[in-house]
Amino acid sequence: MSLTSREIYYGQDVPLPEQIMLSAGPLSLAFEDGSLRTIKAGNAEVVRQIYSAVRDQGWATIIPQLTILEKQINSDSFHLRFKAEHLRGEIHFAWIGTIDGTADGIVTFDLDGEVLSTFQRNRIGFCVLHSMAYGGQECVVERVDGTEIVGTFPQFISPHQPFKDMRAIRYVVSPGVTAEVRFEGDTFETEDQRNWTDASYKTYCTPLEVPYPVTVEKGTKIHQRITVRLIEQAPQGKSKLEGAALQFAVGGRTSPLPKIGLSVASHGQPLTNLEIERLKALNLSHLRAELHFSKPDVEAKLRQAVNEARALNIGLEIALFLSTDPERELRMLRASLDVVKPTIARWMIYRDKEFVTSEKWIRLAREILGDYDSSAGFGGGTDGFFSELNRNRPTLEGLDTVNYSLNPQVHAFDNVTMVENLAAQAVTLDSARQFCGDIPLTVSPITLRIRYNPVVATPEAPPPPGEPPSQVDARQMSLFGAGWTVGSVKYLAENGVSSLTYYETTGWKGVMETTQGTPLPEKFHSIPGSVFPTYHALADIGAFAGGEVVASQSSAPELVDGIALRRGDNVRVILANFGPVTQRVTLEGLVGDLTMQSLDETNAEEAMVKPEAYRTLVGEKHNTTTIELKPFAIVRLDGQLTGEN
Repeated sequence: MSLTSREIYYGQDVPLPEQIMLSAGPLSLAFEDGSLRTIKAGNAEVVRQIYSAVRDQGWATIIPQLTILEKQINSDSFHLRFKAEHLRGEIHFAWIGTIDGTADGIVTFDLDGEVLSTFQRNRIGFCVLHSMAYGGQECVVERVDGTEIVGTFPQFISPHQPFKDMRAIRYVVSPGVTAEVRFEGDTFETEDQRNWTDASYKTYCTPLEVPYPVTVEKGTKIHQRITVRLIEQAPQGKSKLEGAALQFAVGGRTSPLPKIGLSVASHGQPLTNLEIERLKALNLSHLRAELHFSKPDVEAKLRQAVNEARALNIGLEIALFLSTDPERELRMLRASLDVVKPTIARWMIYRDKEFVTSEKWIRLAREILGDYDSSAGFGGGTDGFFSELNRNRPTLEGLDTVNYSLNPQVHAFDNVTMVENLAAQAVTLDSARQFCGDIPLTVSPITLRIRYNPVVATPEAPPPPGEPPSQVDARQMSLFGAGWTVGSVKYLAENGVSSLTYYETTGWKGVMETTQGTPLPEKFHSIPGSVFPTYHALADIGAFAGGEVVASQSSAPELVDGIALRRGDNVRVILANFGPVTQRVTLEGLVGDLTMQSLDETNAEEAMVKPEAYRTLVGEKHNTTTIELKPFAIVRLDGQLTGEN
């Protein structure tokens, strides 16, 4: 099997969404897939994104099909008109989008829609995103009744809506520049999307206090408008040019490299000897296993996890999901431990239908399981999103660690947004420390796609015939998936997380494919028996297990970012190009005579099929601190920090 460049890049042989660059007087912006992105005044971001969402009764997003109807683009103004059709199952909603930008810096986005079938929805209409860089900044909110209040974009993640009953919001974009965003056609409110690791505040239509889901009848008309304008202007410099030289600077604060583990594969197949040997090369800290006492397979799941962790010579992180009779379930487990004799890294204690672990379950688990291995810690918190932890703050008594999970696709699914949101992972740690103090924080598990929605009671419908489960993402086997993982480790590790658990061991949610290969090769383009690029990224990081993460900063993290590692005198920088354009990067803080190894479209397939041979490569000598990263490449650089011998 031979992979195409696009499949190597991001898992699918389809083109990336086209961006149409636009100007409205002093404002620059882009149109992409029916949304407006990155509205800027000079280099200052005014609005991150404006889009219209259709969310069903389980909060699933129905992606539209688009048809451009009109397109007029001038040097300082534009007019776009398009049709968007949302169609899935019983849901059928269509709308005409009209976007106009004028030379005096006004952008209007109109939605004129009609419900074409009766269905239940949680939301239909506009969402406006503001960058989390506005955190701590004042704004003025105009309410629906015309009164105004002074508010502040939250510094730490707000568990609940900071602004409600909105008609408009005003804020300073940069010195001398003030913007206003006006909302028409519904009542709007703002939530802090960093709760779900989105790097933004989202202002959306239809307040959550209004009961949902609600049935919308066929023939219902929906009309909304968003207007963005500058109400104070100062001369603006030119926007940062694409293709300009990028800098990646290393140096400053250091943090211990967190323990990194993987989850037992959910497909149920045991690891083969070859898979075990390959996983050992990652220098993993632990293997995560989930035991759901509401299901009949607890004993089998435990035995498989024990066997695999023993073969890998690592401990188990066991997530216990207590059910109807927690004491009986824990005592049954305690009896099994004496038989299978696992090595426990930590227990994670949860209770079905509880958002956050109650103190009584931690206390009960310690009482029953504590004598098995006194070195094993007891963790709690949530198996769901950070939002659940933030809204239901745990009692810390008896906890050795506090946990939450994350994924980058609760609200949006495109590459650009996934990269933009990486930095928000660090913010969740800052906010957690406001109510968790110095207790170590763990993030487990981390997945590319959402595993389940903790606030939705109804089970998810099975996928349509021929489609993979919703938890599967084709980018799992791609260079983009590897680059996203590098960025995730960077932002969490630099901010002092104690332990991380990524993905699964094998299969289409893992770091390598099974010998049998994917059940749907036409949808998930992996090679049977191969590893994924993420495997090599984790191996490059795992080689520095027990070392430190050195603070690093990219001048354009939306294009290129990376992580810097140090153990003893050895320093390693791993860079990821997140896009389809070759990037030239200048390194700061590293001396010359670096050793460089690139994983890119020229060698990725061979590295996937023959990982042992790739892992023996030492790279080429590189005597300058300026390098080129091919599209979506992962580059490993070994050398020394400036000033070190």
